[in-house]
Amino acid sequence: MDIGILEPELRSLKSILILDHDGQRLLGKFYDDTYPTLREQTLFEKKIFRKTRKADSEIILLEGLSILYRSSVDICIYVVGREGENELLLLSALNCVFDSLNAILKKEMDRKSIVDCMGLVLMAVDEICDNGVLLECESEIIVKRIGTRTDDMSLGDQTVAHVSATIEAKMAATSAAIQSAKDQLKWSILK
Repeated sequence: MDIGILEPELRSLKSILILDHDGQRLLGKFYDDTYPTLREQTLFEKKIFRKTRKADSEIILLEGLSILYRSSVDICIYVVGREGENELLLLSALNCVFDSLNAILKKEMDRKSIVDCMGLVLMAVDEICDNGVLLECESEIIVKRIGTRTDDMSLGDQTVAHVSATIEAKMAATSAAIQSAKDQLKWSILK
């Protein structure tokens, strides 16, 4: 198959995927209609996983697509572009995703950490790529953009989970302080 010279296209990425060690999707962002249904996407993910599970390389060609991937502990991150896409561009996107997640998850890039911090993972991927267009390939910039502590955020910018966790933590601290005061009062009366 002669691919010839590709027309320049702003949308260089077709998808970004994160699969666990069983080939199950943790995150799947598809940026075009190559695989329009969930079933087709799942079959494609299974093909990728089977082909890369025991491979030693970092790049494969599958179904007319260039796929770069990188593994860590029990996950594998894939960046998919069209066949003949600039591999250096795909590699910079892959490295940015990998390094950003590594920094965000504090070097604990495993399935549990990704699932627990899925909101931050999604924000990082969205900062890196928007609708197939590579926006940023510097992981430090991505980490700075999404690294805002929730304590510094306004109430409207926080998610319900963040607000709930903050309230629960403050309630626990308050009840611990009340219990401590009760104990002190009890011991002062008993003396």
